[in-house]
Amino acid sequence: MYTRTRLARVTRWAMALSCLSVATCYAVEEGTHIAQAGSDAEMSTISGEASNPRRHYRLRDPKILDPERAAEIYAIAREAMGVGYPLSGSEVARDYLSWRRFNSTPYLSARHGNHYLNNYANERALAYGEFEAAGRLPVGAVIAKDSFSVTNSGGILIGPLFIMEKMPQGFNYVSADWKYTLVRADGTLFGETNGPGANRVEYCISCHLAQERYDHLYFIPKDYRH
Repeated sequence: MYTRTRLARVTRWAMALSCLSVATCYAVEEGTHIAQAGSDAEMSTISGEASNPRRHYRLRDPKILDPERAAEIYAIAREAMGVGYPLSGSEVARDYLSWRRFNSTPYLSARHGNHYLNNYANERALAYGEFEAAGRLPVGAVIAKDSFSVTNSGGILIGPLFIMEKMPQGFNYVSADWKYTLVRADGTLFGETNGPGANRVEYCISCHLAQERYDHLYFIPKDYRH
C-alpha cells in the first residue's frame, strides 16, 4: 500500500515520464526533482537514421555502481517503471514485475545502451533460468528486461523495457519466431517485430542472431545469476 509520500513521488515520476523522451528523461535519486535535457546526462545518438536505428541510445559516461548500490537505486527506479511502462497498454509491461527475476542484482550492459538491466521471465519461460542449457523456449515464453542508468551526479535515467516473446512457428524465420518489442520509459511503443515501428527493432534481430545456438538468447553474466 502506498504511503502518501511514496504516492506523491510515484505521481511525480509518472508526470515526468509522460512528457519526456527516453533520451532526456531522468530524475534525481529520491524523485524530488525532475531534470530535463542537459546537465551530465549526455546521450550518444543512435547509429543510422532515427527511423531506422542500428543500435540503442546510450549514456556516454554512466556512473558505475557496486552491486549493493545498484540494488538500492533499482528499488527507487522500479516504482517509476511500474507507472511508466504500463502506459503502453502492454500486458507484459503491466505484469512483468510480478514474474521471477533471474539476476541477483542489476548488471551493466553495454549492449543495451550502458544501462543496468534486470531479467524477468514468465511461467512459459522459466527454463531461461538454466541459461546456456535452456534449449529452445516454447511458444508463449516471454523475457522482459527493464533498464536504468545513473548519471555521475546521481540522477536516475529510466531506459526502455526490452521484451522478447516466442511466437508460433512462421511468425518470423530470421528471428526464430521471436517478437522483439521496445517500450520507452513514458509508455511509448518504439517498435515491435511485424508490428508498428518494426524497422526500429530490426537491429535487435541482427544482434540476437549471434546467439542462434542458444535460441537467440543472451544470458545474465555469471556473477549475477541466482
